[in-house]
Amino acid sequence: MSTPHPSPEVPEALFADPERESRWRARFSAARVSLPDWALDAPHASLYVSNAGGVWELYAWDRARDSHRQVTDRPNGTVHGTLSPDGEWIWWFDDTDGDEFGTWVREPFAGGAAAAPAIPDVPAGYPAGLEIGHELCAVGVSTDDGSALYAHRDGRTRRFYASEHDADVAALSRDERLLAIGHAEHGDSRHPALRILATADDAVVAEKWDGEGRGLAALSFSPRKGDPRLLVQHERRDREELLIWDVEADTETELHIDLPGELAGDWYPDGEALLIAQFDQGRSRLHRYEPATATLTALDTAPGWIGSAGVRPDGTVEYSWSNAAEPPLVRSREPGGDDRVLITPPGERAPGSRPVTDVYVDGPGGRVHALVSTPEAARGEPLPTVFLLHGGPHAADEDRFSAYRAVWLDAGFAVVEVNYRGSTGYGSSWRDAIEGRPGLTELEDVAAVHDWALTSGLTDADRCVVAGASWGGYLTLLALGTQPGRWSAGVAGVPVADYVAAYDDEMEQLRAFDRALFGGSPSDVPEVYETCSPITYVDAVSAPVLVLAGDNDPRCPIRQIENYLDRLAARGAEYAFYRYDAGHGSLVVAETITQVAIEMSFAARAVGLA
Repeated sequence: MSTPHPSPEVPEALFADPERESRWRARFSAARVSLPDWALDAPHASLYVSNAGGVWELYAWDRARDSHRQVTDRPNGTVHGTLSPDGEWIWWFDDTDGDEFGTWVREPFAGGAAAAPAIPDVPAGYPAGLEIGHELCAVGVSTDDGSALYAHRDGRTRRFYASEHDADVAALSRDERLLAIGHAEHGDSRHPALRILATADDAVVAEKWDGEGRGLAALSFSPRKGDPRLLVQHERRDREELLIWDVEADTETELHIDLPGELAGDWYPDGEALLIAQFDQGRSRLHRYEPATATLTALDTAPGWIGSAGVRPDGTVEYSWSNAAEPPLVRSREPGGDDRVLITPPGERAPGSRPVTDVYVDGPGGRVHALVSTPEAARGEPLPTVFLLHGGPHAADEDRFSAYRAVWLDAGFAVVEVNYRGSTGYGSSWRDAIEGRPGLTELEDVAAVHDWALTSGLTDADRCVVAGASWGGYLTLLALGTQPGRWSAGVAGVPVADYVAAYDDEMEQLRAFDRALFGGSPSDVPEVYETCSPITYVDAVSAPVLVLAGDNDPRCPIRQIENYLDRLAARGAEYAFYRYDAGHGSLVVAETITQVAIEMSFAARAVGLA
């Protein structure tokens, strides 16, 4: 029989002031759109994700008619979709209530028919890549048995690859002769290798592996038919950079682009230039690069964060942009330099928020970059402070708009976001520094920034909250147990709480990730999992803790969270548990607002804020 756990208060309102209350809710409920994707050979056919109907769903946009229609309508939302190159079909991933396990279905772009299995004889599983051509489709599936990749042509489906290790469908050449796959046959899914196959007979055309600790990612083939050049991301010089690989000649050209930070890219439609995305110190910028002449040209965009970008057939660059103070926009930059808003969702734009400032603190592993924001009413006295720890762990906090950050500011908290070791954008060594000791390594950097926040006068030592979701939720629980003197409360969303049980129950792709990160499975390195698991330190937790979790989460499964909560209950600790019917987070706007209200109310009470 499971232990009953106390439920948190669900406040009707966070603020007595109606204007403040309306403002924070509007940041979550205001309609937003993602950057539209478009069909390769029918660029009028576009697809985007929006919350305009109250749930994040897929929408089709016929640019020729300027008509929009909602494609999917499911209780827990849909965000994974793409278009066939001819623009006739929309493919989307059909899972169950956010469990991420399912199959690809398709329906006509124009509507009028229900979605049906796109390739009926591909079994259900977790998605592991998809490439759709005119004649050939390749789809990857991950299950507890490992990875299987399938090709479908002329009405027939065949499995062309299977492995106990991680693998994925990565890129299809424009003429559909060549297929790039990523794989971890060397045992490290965090640093994959590449293989190029001939689609006619599955013969291996070329292989590339940069050795231990150096990953490769196939970004895209040249847009020209018959062109075997593949754009590849590598990390040979301790950061993510680019090279062009002629996979048939098996020759490569490293692109020595003189920009700080890390780089990603995609082709311009003529195959003569690349759109370069530069990620540096929590900001991003766009550039045009011409490999033949090594010419680099900055595309002027406002300072902030560019979430995604692409080049239209006429050379127009479309991109999504925001910064901490200004809500997201989808913009269009024409070749001549004119820049305008591309698509405006219905209703009023979300209210803005406060900017972030950069702080650099010396930590045990090097200089730690943090982003700090303060409430508008701050007058210089030490403030209640929340440390928002990002997920991933291989992700980063950026100068981008966050309705979640903004509500903490509205409530009177200073907000500190730490790009701890493990974060991306600061080089491969920084990202991989957590190997063999995850969790505890990141928290050393959080502690260094926390010390700075106290000595600088920013933070009231008696009113510090630690919060995060996913990996950030894991770090939150670990911080409460290993650094109990630092924290007045903790808010952990969809966390790993008992790492051994999580490993047993999570999706195989994450087991492979954990084996690479920890140095093996729990049976291989039990002491590492014990040392790095929050449940090991649960008896040291002294601050009140709120945990939120989804019933169908394949990444941070519910059983291991209940194990942790049972331990809290057994010792009479102060905690609350909110459980909801979804997966690794919710795509339903009203549910998100409810969860945020619960979190804010819990944290405000813990630090004595009205």
